[in-house]
Amino acid sequence: MTDKMMYAAVITEHGAVPVVQQFVQPQAKAGAVLIDVETAGLGGWDVLGAYRLGVEYPCVIRGEGVGRAPDGRRVYFGERSVLPFGAWAGRTLVPEEEVWDVPDDIDDKTAITMGIAATGALIPLELAKIQAGETVLIVGATGTLGQVALQLARYLGAGKVVATARNQAALDRLLERGIADAVVCLDGVDDVAALKAQAGAGFDVVLDLVCGQPMLNALKATRWGARIMTIGTGAGRKLNLDIADLLFRTLSCIGTGQRPPADRHAIWLRLLSIARTQKIVVDYADYTLAQASQAWADQIAGPHAKITASMIATGP
Repeated sequence: MTDKMMYAAVITEHGAVPVVQQFVQPQAKAGAVLIDVETAGLGGWDVLGAYRLGVEYPCVIRGEGVGRAPDGRRVYFGERSVLPFGAWAGRTLVPEEEVWDVPDDIDDKTAITMGIAATGALIPLELAKIQAGETVLIVGATGTLGQVALQLARYLGAGKVVATARNQAALDRLLERGIADAVVCLDGVDDVAALKAQAGAGFDVVLDLVCGQPMLNALKATRWGARIMTIGTGAGRKLNLDIADLLFRTLSCIGTGQRPPADRHAIWLRLLSIARTQKIVVDYADYTLAQASQAWADQIAGPHAKITASMIATGP
């Protein structure tokens, strides 16, 4: 690797799997910070966003991460690196307003997890205004966002938190760790009945991370006055919704990331504080830069864990 080149996980064209190869290093730019990346994260949005309109190839996996600014500060940055750069490389370039100091007592993985994923959980759950003792259902609960959401729902006052997803082993893991009070495996046999069996008089709040048929099934298991907050589309974007199922309930679609940097920074700092006091935990899957292609494939398959990778050893 030369002084002007670095190793990075590079997407060469639309639909291509990232490959570790040499890539030009970013140069200093007004209004942006050069960051030597130490730990990078990978999530569902990184995969979806890699092939969206406006992306020019080749480019680095954007991701979020933790690294060092030129003045030595340890900093977190979200998945807003200046294109074509990103977190999955030895160095990236990030707008100044997206670079936030990491407190000394916060490890890299926590700083990353409390960024995009935890923000996606906290915003809709607070908008739902959970009342003490209410029953909360998290649909698509086995991933990072779902794991955090279960714990945040309890922190916000839920009396019972229920997790639902398609993978029984991953759901059992939530029970074993005490993150969920009950689980429902969506096996397609009679998902509505299975949900109602855990709903008591009906779920008070539903945080839906996948949309599609799972969200419609969950809606049928809610009580009148329930709040359904939907933020994801992994199970489909189109719904065959009977309006009768929505009467006397509230359904909201929440865009969790569409906020000014200062607002997201404040939310992130709050989440770091909550993570400290509530001992928020998630499962992790650890990789290296050299394993970027495998990490990408595992993210697409659904890792039921937060993928993070060390960028310090920047060779292939």
